[in-house]
Amino acid sequence: LQNVRIDPKSISFSMWKDIPVPFYMSVYFFEVLNPEQVLQGAKPMLNQRGPYVYREFRYKNNITFHDNNTVSFLEYRNLFFQPDLSNGTEDEYIVVPNILMMGAAVMMEKLPNFVKVLVSGALAGLKQEAFMNRTVGEIMWGYEDPLIDTLNMFVPGLIPFKGKFGLFADLNNSDSGLFTVNTGMKDISKVHVVDTWNGLKKVNYWRSNECNMINGTSGEMWPPFMSPTSLEFYSPDACRSLTLVYEQSGNFKGVPTYRFVAPKTLFANGTDYPPNEGFCPCLQSGIQNVSTCRLNAPMFLSHPHFYNADPALVNAVEGLHPNKDQHALFLDMHPMTGIPMNCSIKLQLNLYIKEVSGIIQTGKIKPVVLPLLWFAESGSIEGSVLKQFYTNLVLIPSLLEYLQYIILGLSVALIVSAAVLMAMSRETTTKKSPSHPTTQSKPCPASETTPLLHDADALSQDDAEA
Repeated sequence: LQNVRIDPKSISFSMWKDIPVPFYMSVYFFEVLNPEQVLQGAKPMLNQRGPYVYREFRYKNNITFHDNNTVSFLEYRNLFFQPDLSNGTEDEYIVVPNILMMGAAVMMEKLPNFVKVLVSGALAGLKQEAFMNRTVGEIMWGYEDPLIDTLNMFVPGLIPFKGKFGLFADLNNSDSGLFTVNTGMKDISKVHVVDTWNGLKKVNYWRSNECNMINGTSGEMWPPFMSPTSLEFYSPDACRSLTLVYEQSGNFKGVPTYRFVAPKTLFANGTDYPPNEGFCPCLQSGIQNVSTCRLNAPMFLSHPHFYNADPALVNAVEGLHPNKDQHALFLDMHPMTGIPMNCSIKLQLNLYIKEVSGIIQTGKIKPVVLPLLWFAESGSIEGSVLKQFYTNLVLIPSLLEYLQYIILGLSVALIVSAAVLMAMSRETTTKKSPSHPTTQSKPCPASETTPLLHDADALSQDDAEA
């Protein structure tokens, strides 16, 4: 138990501090094949491109231990493109929605019409269109766009940032917020459980206290002696706590595991699953509105290809093929230690687009939750770390278990042998012992004094004769 605590003296501390597991992030983009037709009201036709694979390095900094048996830290992620593992390069062009413009149009839908007309005129001057042709690298890591300053001029604070815009611009070389978690020094059942995130016991993104709760761990390790029920973690990327449920037992390269997966209710709407009403008053199940934690942009999270979602979302576009093997997320946990052996977290980012009156660039686009991309963050313990893990937590305990049975078997054999020897010894002793005599009337044997008495009688007879 001491080795799973967050303690510089524990074996697992270095693994917790600088995760040795090679993580990879694979990104798949949805290219829009018929942008002109979509502007006229047609169903979007999508083509999946990728994967574009990045090696992900994670490490913790600003580690501070507190007197209440908690520790605070910032975790950073560095991503490096892997051409040999990718199906394409970052210089490839892909046609996708103009995320800034289409997102801003929906955000301005309820503004006065004259404001929208002015904005539309400015967009025309900047040659902004509903769809754009950008490189993978630009969409991922950012591109300069004068639209940001223009929108903020007409609607101050609409887009509260400056500089480049990219979907993953804030992910690389940045931290995921200040986590404070339990060390497990006094209560091992609370090790890794989040105490606060950015100083908060709960967030304020959602419409119910239950949905705003910060539950579980930070998503890297869990308390030991896990039960085959469920696990929880807080995800800054999803802006909420996520609960996975037990699916089955198995093993990963000889190490016993529990597999946890996302329940169908994870992104269900409030109608299908009332506890989720605070997340999303959505018409369809299978998506989550994250606009409240994404600068009010009309962004939605889901499983890739709308797996486990309302069929209406899948049928609203062409080119999606949801299936469990490719699109379901999972965690394979070693239940004794609470350490993940193999995992793949998969999420899809979607943009809600539609025709907005007054902004002619939106054309006649029918309302649709349009998939932009999906990504999988995957990793597994391997190499020397796996060997050490297997030796210390599987092989040695198994040998000790077998050894106790061997010792028990030998003890039983010795006890039986001793019992047999004792029985044999008793039987031999019985055979050598004399039989007890039968009681009969026999003359008393002559004693040592008898001859003297006979001599005395003889003398008496001689004297008489004389």
